[in-house]
Amino acid sequence: MADSKMAVSQWSPTFVQDLLPAAEKTALLYHLSYLCLANFPNLERIIRSRAVETQLLFGSSDATMLKCILTSENLVQSLFPMLVTAVEKNKPVLAVKFLGKARVWIKDIITDVDRIVEKYNLHNKDVASTTSDVVKEKKDTDKKITDQDQKLKQTEKTLNDLKSELQKTTQELDETEKKINSKSQEIQVFARSITKTSRRLGIFAAIVPFIRLVVKSIYDAVRDPKNVARMKALEAELNRLIAEKTALKQKQWQVQLKVIDWQMNAVKASFDRNSIPDPIHLQDVQSSLTKIQAIMIQLKNFWESVAQMLDYLEQKTFVGEDLVEDLAELKEEFLKSIKTAEEAWSSFGAGCKKASVIFKLQTKDAYRFLEVSPSSLSKEKWEKEYESVKKRLEKIGQAQSVASSATPAIA
Repeated sequence: MADSKMAVSQWSPTFVQDLLPAAEKTALLYHLSYLCLANFPNLERIIRSRAVETQLLFGSSDATMLKCILTSENLVQSLFPMLVTAVEKNKPVLAVKFLGKARVWIKDIITDVDRIVEKYNLHNKDVASTTSDVVKEKKDTDKKITDQDQKLKQTEKTLNDLKSELQKTTQELDETEKKINSKSQEIQVFARSITKTSRRLGIFAAIVPFIRLVVKSIYDAVRDPKNVARMKALEAELNRLIAEKTALKQKQWQVQLKVIDWQMNAVKASFDRNSIPDPIHLQDVQSSLTKIQAIMIQLKNFWESVAQMLDYLEQKTFVGEDLVEDLAELKEEFLKSIKTAEEAWSSFGAGCKKASVIFKLQTKDAYRFLEVSPSSLSKEKWEKEYESVKKRLEKIGQAQSVASSATPAIA
């Protein structure tokens, strides 16, 4: 079951909370795009259309999150209590029946999430097409413009330097994330190899889907100093990489804010020349939508992993003759593992609830700026609205930084 695509989602039950900043940023970046294309009615109309499509897609995403919430609650409130009953009464056939029900729930979610991922894929292509339309219209307009003042040239130079810095930071962040995935995978493989040496640990690993909790159980149960030392070394390296990732994400966001600020300086200068600004914020919208799509793919992979674990639990624990005979002996381990799994699933469900709330807010309130055409705003109101959006973007970056520093990799 060791699969690199599962490493991130399996490390912690709160991975879905990354949807929150991505969804919030999407609306704010749409808002900036809308402001930047004031006085270009055709482009305003296109942006408004794409933003409404995103709003509707977020509504569908909320419905998917709700299904994840309900399934998590069913696991905690229905499946686990029934498994406890089956174990206590030494009735493996009953456990198999209950696991079959859970498999049906999970298969339904996988299908639903897969459908949402495809919708994000198609929608992102539409946003990319819109970006291309803006670029084309900008080129057609810029053909008529031959002179640029010195201030705009200096702004563009500064902007290009910042873009280079941002690209370099993003590349470093990507490399660090690859290292984190690789290290998580290494820990996962090592932890699974240890659980195979102990039936009790094997049961715990089959019921609890998050590797971090399996690692903690290994510390409690394993006495081999070499294995413990290696696991601690792997953890330390993972924590170092995650700290590095947090610092790089914060740096990336700070540079992004500078880029946005200098882009707006260029926008103001372009307005004076009646030129269409670069559709950079639409490209940022695409990045945010891609982030949401990636998390949805993680969500699908996670549920597929859970389905595999339930199959393993059924085949190796409740169906195999050699283990059925030991069910009574291992009853305490089952009950302890189920208790830990309940807590983990409750945490996962809470994360899904937070994501659901943000999708609801985005669907309801975040796109009200579309009700007013930016071309109708005075210069003072335009700048005031821009500053308001910028401050909200800064708050998202600050909140992400605080959340990252407050949450240890191993807790």
